Amino acid sequence: MKHLHRKTFALCLFMMLAMTFTKSFAQQRTVSDTSKVFELKDLEEIVFYNHPIVKQARLLSEEARAKVMQAWGGFDPALKSHFGRKDFGNTEYYNNWSNELKVPLWLAGADLKIGYDRFVGKYTNPETQTGTPGLSGVGLAIPIGQGFLIDSRRNTLRQSRLMVNYAEAEQVKQINKVWFDAVKDYWNWFYAYRQYLLVQEGADLAFKRFEAVKNQTLIGDKPPIDSVEAVITYQERSLQLEKIKVELTNSRLILSNHLWSERAEPMELPEYSLPQNPVQNKTGSDRRQIDSLLANAASDHPELLMLKSKGLQLELERNYRREMLKPKLSVSGSLLTSRTAFGPQVPDNYQLQWSNYKVGVDFAFPLFLREQRGKLKEIKVKQMALNYDLQQTGREITTNILSSYNKLIAYEAQLVIQARSVENQQVLLSGELAKFELGESTLFLINSRETKLIDMRIKLAELVTDYQKAVAELYYVAGTSQNNNQR
Repeated sequence: MKHLHRKTFALCLFMMLAMTFTKSFAQQRTVSDTSKVFELKDLEEIVFYNHPIVKQARLLSEEARAKVMQAWGGFDPALKSHFGRKDFGNTEYYNNWSNELKVPLWLAGADLKIGYDRFVGKYTNPETQTGTPGLSGVGLAIPIGQGFLIDSRRNTLRQSRLMVNYAEAEQVKQINKVWFDAVKDYWNWFYAYRQYLLVQEGADLAFKRFEAVKNQTLIGDKPPIDSVEAVITYQERSLQLEKIKVELTNSRLILSNHLWSERAEPMELPEYSLPQNPVQNKTGSDRRQIDSLLANAASDHPELLMLKSKGLQLELERNYRREMLKPKLSVSGSLLTSRTAFGPQVPDNYQLQWSNYKVGVDFAFPLFLREQRGKLKEIKVKQMALNYDLQQTGREITTNILSSYNKLIAYEAQLVIQARSVENQQVLLSGELAKFELGESTLFLINSRETKLIDMRIKLAELVTDYQKAVAELYYVAGTSQNNNQR
């Protein structure tokens, strides 16, 4: 009698559990019909056009070009004018008006000067005093010592031009980094979603098996203890599903960090969005493609281009410092005339007086040249350090590319093995199910093999994710992006 009461109690408990989990399962099975695949090319379009860091990186070249414009300012013509007059005690002390147009020339660092001066008055310096009509002149100032081959103006302009190349390389580097991070987050989202699907499928199977055991228990074909085991399996997979839901939500949020609208407004990836199915390329097995990446990295890698631009800048600075070791020697000369009208009409009796001129010679030379010799030595040391850095960086880039290549080969082999293992595990599960139908197996063995199959399929999804991220890493360490390389 006690045994009958226990059996009745167990059956009632089982029915309560069945009703509870049936209701819970029905609440979980809500799938959106508006699901849409968010492909990697969609992410690429949004990132490369709207991402703030990408936009910021594009400003680097604009900033460098602005500095080139500033450097050209050293060659802008300059117009100067000064007027001064003093009257005291009914006496005109001076009435001075000085004008000069200075045009810097690229050749030889010379300056073309055109001037008009009118210095009159009782107490005007006789050295600068002119007639009432004033004095006009045109002349040149040419450095024939220091500054003849290169001066500060030409050095600044040439270095600013090199900074454009440096800025463009840095721009590529920053954009590649943003894209690499976005691709990794995309495949992390893919892995979380694939995990969710597999665990959800396992929960569905566990619930269906629980329903079947429940019906068999009700008609007396199965003992109530089997239903308890079925419920426990469903509980475990439901708990795992809830945990993966959180991971899927977080991975979607992290990927949303890379999504921006055209109006610079942050966007979020909708819950109904699905990742694309990965297409496994043969990058790892295509040695010619790896050789191409190595060759392109050796010539066009952003890190190397930045270092080479620095090297060219140091070379220009070294030439400039060598020029500074020369003595300062410059000559200047101007032809002078009292003519004030320079129109096409020239009086018949007018003659240009070539004997009216002004010349000057300036000379300066520091005896020990310690400042310029020290600066020149500093530049040489920086060049040596840069060469070492260039050698090491090139070696590291090659090593990183080959390392990523080896990882891809390993992942390809692991994917093949894991896919076969999944197929074999599926065969074992199918056989166990067939034996269970004949009464030669147990629910415990079926759940065990099914759980093993789910874990192996999750592992396969993890390998696929790692493989795709390794492909992105290969192109990143090569200084480019996969999509850009394929264009």
